[in-house]
Amino acid sequence: MLDLPWYKYTQDNFDLNRAKKILNKNHYGIENVKKRIIEHLAVLKLKKDMRAPILCLYGPPGVGKTSLGKSIALALNRKYLRISLGGVHDEAEIRGHRKTYIGAMLGRMLQSIKKAGTSNPVFILDEIDKLGISHYNDPAAAMLEVLDPEQNMNFYDNYLELNYDLSQVMFIATANSLSPISPPLLDRMEIIEMNDYSVEEKIKIFKKHIFPKQLKEHCLKHNDLLIGIKQIEKIIESYTREAGVRNLEKCITKLIRYAVTNIAMGKEYKKRLTIELIEDILGPPQDPTRYEGNDYPGVVTGLAWTNIGGDILFIESSLSKGKGELSITGNLGEIMKESATIALQYIKAHYEEFGVDPKMFEEYNVHIHVPEGAVPKDGPSAGVTMLTSLVSSYTNKKLRPYIAMTGEITLRGKVLPVGGIKEKILAAKRANIKEIILSKGNQKDIKEINPDYLKGITFKYVNNMNEVINIALL
Repeated sequence: MLDLPWYKYTQDNFDLNRAKKILNKNHYGIENVKKRIIEHLAVLKLKKDMRAPILCLYGPPGVGKTSLGKSIALALNRKYLRISLGGVHDEAEIRGHRKTYIGAMLGRMLQSIKKAGTSNPVFILDEIDKLGISHYNDPAAAMLEVLDPEQNMNFYDNYLELNYDLSQVMFIATANSLSPISPPLLDRMEIIEMNDYSVEEKIKIFKKHIFPKQLKEHCLKHNDLLIGIKQIEKIIESYTREAGVRNLEKCITKLIRYAVTNIAMGKEYKKRLTIELIEDILGPPQDPTRYEGNDYPGVVTGLAWTNIGGDILFIESSLSKGKGELSITGNLGEIMKESATIALQYIKAHYEEFGVDPKMFEEYNVHIHVPEGAVPKDGPSAGVTMLTSLVSSYTNKKLRPYIAMTGEITLRGKVLPVGGIKEKILAAKRANIKEIILSKGNQKDIKEINPDYLKGITFKYVNNMNEVINIALL
């Protein structure tokens, strides 16, 4: 009890210009995120208390969520604490054990506060989406008391048997996905989305942060290893298909070890990295998914969002003599299977508009397949792609070259907007796509994206499936 810092607080530094400089120095890009953090600090400066929304940084792995929390602590001149909530499935780990239990101890919240020696640290709650739930209790429910500004001034720890004021702690949560987080817990937090980095952003991050940091960590001088822009692009595009920069850091570490080993053994080595040398050190390149052309009717390029960023996927359909049965393969989830059924029913109801012979529905079986069957796929953004693929197969018309699409459909043929637009566009650009079909409802999402990332891509906005077919098919 005496070890806890009951009334010890570090002096806050609310110099927002300094905070802005620190954030800009430590993090390239993510302008909207940095702007929101400065606004948050500005509110705290004027309010002079911490009863503000809890921030939750949400995005794929490796985009800098945890390190952003570290920069906020540095900017405020506060102690930095981090606990990983992955696999925490016992409420007592947060609230503490009752003293009657063997091995009873403080909960992890107050253990961390005790370690920090101050009652107002910046506290990173890492991987809040991975809180486990056991048969007996739900730790997410215990987190409600920690994160609710109305309750955490009287946080009750079972081991301490006293209330402790957590209201001066600045909590920042991080998550890779929002779906596993319980709705009441989600309601207590303000979600700040951190998107994929584009190739251009990754190059800047590489030059400004990753490369100098790794050279320093491996005790190399800046002229011991030299790398050009083309070589950096090669590493990004052929070895690191990811939203963040973690694998990029692993690749450059491997290249630096090549130099370190040669220096340590007193051998001569090539200081300037060429593409051939990079392939020799890192192994054969894993070529990214590329657009495969429009040689066959029924093959359509779709855009998908995954937990590690955007990707393109091919949806194929083919007809065979039969009784009009529908087969779906490719390890698809329930939502995508429903999209396929809706697409087929819509074509049957509007066959005249698409120029399809109605006898084909009774005389031919249709098979829809999404390649890479070992990878589970699901989500509400493949309806448009499936319907286009089916119309292409029934009419035997090919698609226009270098075109991709994303969107969901209704039984009325309306094209609905979908999420993850920035990630999908970056995936399309990596795959050399030139034209993208989107719902009119997604037009606002395009306006939020840096125009530099949109160069070389034209967008076609649609309201219904007839417009999609008129644009997509030759």
